[in-house]
Amino acid sequence: MGFRKDFLWGGDISAAQCEGAWNEDGRGPTETDYMTCGDASKQREVTFKNADGSYGKLPVLITSKLPKGAKYASIEGEYYPNRMAIDHYHHMEEDLALFAEMGFKSLNLTISWARIFPNGYKNGVNLAGVNFYRKELEECKKYGIEPIVTLYKYDMPVYYIEEMGGWTNRELIQEFLEFSRVCFTEFKGLVKYWITFNEINIINMIGKIHPEYSKQELFEELHNQLVASAKAVQLAHEIDSNNLIGCMNAGAVHYPFTCNPQDVILSQKRMQDDLFYTADIQVRGHYPSYSDRIWKDNGVILNISKEDKEDLLKGKADFCAFSYYNSNCVATSTKEGEKTAGNLSSGKKNPYLKSSDWGWQIDPEGLKYILHTLYDRYQLPLLIVENGLGAHDTLNADKSIHDQYHIEYMKAHITKMKEAVDEGVDLLGYTMWSCIDLCAASTGQISKRYGFIYIDVDDEGNGTYNRYRKDSFYWYKQVIETNGERLD
Repeated sequence: MGFRKDFLWGGDISAAQCEGAWNEDGRGPTETDYMTCGDASKQREVTFKNADGSYGKLPVLITSKLPKGAKYASIEGEYYPNRMAIDHYHHMEEDLALFAEMGFKSLNLTISWARIFPNGYKNGVNLAGVNFYRKELEECKKYGIEPIVTLYKYDMPVYYIEEMGGWTNRELIQEFLEFSRVCFTEFKGLVKYWITFNEINIINMIGKIHPEYSKQELFEELHNQLVASAKAVQLAHEIDSNNLIGCMNAGAVHYPFTCNPQDVILSQKRMQDDLFYTADIQVRGHYPSYSDRIWKDNGVILNISKEDKEDLLKGKADFCAFSYYNSNCVATSTKEGEKTAGNLSSGKKNPYLKSSDWGWQIDPEGLKYILHTLYDRYQLPLLIVENGLGAHDTLNADKSIHDQYHIEYMKAHITKMKEAVDEGVDLLGYTMWSCIDLCAASTGQISKRYGFIYIDVDDEGNGTYNRYRKDSFYWYKQVIETNGERLD
């Protein structure tokens, strides 16, 4: 059977991780602009200035939290990689031309909230930001690339954190709705596919990695985001009936570490906690039956209004998007197995799998597993929005980059995608992460390279910022030309 004729082959970029130009053309700062660079063994930190004038650092949680009275601040001697990133803001046309050369059918990109509303919607729209994204979307259309636009991806404007307290404040729902309104209105006719929140379920996983974080606030924050997402879905349909609005969750796959029934039940619970809790709400329009168990486990009491319930029901997603990088094993016994590495991973190392340079376990079968799991559960078209391998690349003297490991990773995962499609899964497309090297969300490193296109810059911002095609660039071009039939 193979992939549909209009399959959306492409890649992903993220405003916070590629644009740079953090203080240009009216853009306001975001929390990512105050994140330092880490590595495989060192966590990123966010820096700030306390009310008493002292400086501080906290591990990056992607939760918009600062100590009371603190403000984001730069610390002398620290490097903030997202501020420059790969300077896509000034290389946008060049980058899109390279994507077009590969034959991209689609591009998942994000719109920086801080470039549209630097200081909240009541303080006005930044027209320079609107114009930048209109130009980018028009470039996509020029090349026949279907844009898939994500509205929010880990780049909360500083204004909303410092002045409004972040997502625990219900007023953020209206702020997000007004931001969405500008995007849906200004880019009407240029965008058909929208995603409200990237990996909205990540906040649930944060609570497991950082137990000191208030579970009550965590679930309140997430509830407000879910309501904001549902309201945005309704608004998008009102503004343009052609709009298709998807939810997007991190594809958390948990296997039982042993055949002990307790491990099997634990893996079921972890899938509910980390993936289905949010996906069920966004697709089905209401909190699932096991929510009471999750709230009880976390000591949480949620006050969900009648209006919120109505909005969740009216704002159901049109398609289900997800990211997938690795799988985890879970065990009830703390004595068995070695702990694995990876973004927000807290599971046991699977002895049957290989790992990346950063300790992420590589599991193509897990992609097929989650494709079947989600499609059987929701019966909605699926979209793989992120899937890729971070690795060390070498720029040779002749400017070639031989990245066979990227090719092998994608070949294995696309093979499993095709098997799932042949077995009945309705898959809209595959936009791998990331089509171009950029700042890794987990570490801030550019040396953790995912892309088909090499950027000549190191983790301290040194380099020419020139773009070079990797071997995987030409391989993916062939994959797209043959609609996934030729993977050699």
